[in-house]
Amino acid sequence: MSLQSRTAFRLALAAGGLAALVMLAASPARAEGQGPFEALAGSWSGNGTVNTSDGLHERVRCIAKYVSQNSGHGVRIDLRCASDSYKVEFSGSIVQVGDSLSGNWFERTNRVGGRISGRANGNQINVRADGDTFTALLSVKTQGSRQVFSMESPGAKLSEFSIALNRALR
Repeated sequence: MSLQSRTAFRLALAAGGLAALVMLAASPARAEGQGPFEALAGSWSGNGTVNTSDGLHERVRCIAKYVSQNSGHGVRIDLRCASDSYKVEFSGSIVQVGDSLSGNWFERTNRVGGRISGRANGNQINVRADGDTFTALLSVKTQGSRQVFSMESPGAKLSEFSIALNRALR
């Protein structure tokens, strides 16, 4: 695999991990006064796929830990995703005010980071994640103990990323 392909794939994994960071913003049910992250705190894991514009296709596995803050209106995130070829390690924080989301993310392996902005509406969110090397548009849906999202990065080497996470039993 060429250096350019490896770099593109690492950025694809980074973008996919970034998508997992924001997928917690929508929770279908929560107690009065609780933010959307309270019900989702804990450990999650799942599988997905990444496709790049140059034809690279690989399965990924992710493990995430989310710590709810401020009665569920904020969350601290630690996430690891790996394929057969690469791994990425994310940390970040997201805050919800009204139906707006904002936050920051950082990927330790590739030393890249950026900002998150978007909206939560019930169990559906749509966000934009910006970094120095790409912009990603994400759509996320949460139903019960399952979260599914899709991401596209127009004009980038990463064409698609999708993953499904399931909540670990307590």
